[in-house]
Amino acid sequence: MHPVSIVMIEDDEGHARLIERNIRRAGVNNEIVPFQDGTSALAYLFGPDGSGEASARRHLLILLDLNLPDMTGLDILEKVKANPHTRRSPVVVLTTTDDSREIQRCYDLGANVYITKPVNYEGFANAIRQLGLFFSVMEVPQNP
Repeated sequence: MHPVSIVMIEDDEGHARLIERNIRRAGVNNEIVPFQDGTSALAYLFGPDGSGEASARRHLLILLDLNLPDMTGLDILEKVKANPHTRRSPVVVLTTTDDSREIQRCYDLGANVYITKPVNYEGFANAIRQLGLFFSVMEVPQNP
C-alpha cells in the first residue's frame, strides 16, 4: 500500500488548523500538503506543464473548501475530475454551505464526500474526527 498525501485546500487558517489537529487526533499521520488558494493547489496537482502528469504516481486525497479567494472549489473539483491523472483521487468537500443544489452539483462533478462545516466548532470537530476514521481505512485506487 502506498502512503496517501492529503491535499488540503482551505483559505481559513483557523479551519485549516482545526482540520489538521482533528486528523492527527484521529490517528492519521499522513502528510498534509496545505494550500490557501486554488491557483497554487492546481499548480501542485497539475504540475508546471498543467498536464496533471505530476500527480500520475501520487496517491492523493483532496480536502476541498468551496469558498476560496481566487476561484470556487467547484472549479477545482471539475478540473480534478476531468484530468486523467487526478480523476481517481478522492475529493472530500468541506464547506460552510448546505445548499442542496450545491451539494448535488458537487456529487454530480464527482465529489466522494460532502461535509458541511457547522459554525459550531464541536460539530465540525466531530465531522473531522469521523473523516479521520475514513482516512485510516481507505485505500486510494491507483491512477493508471
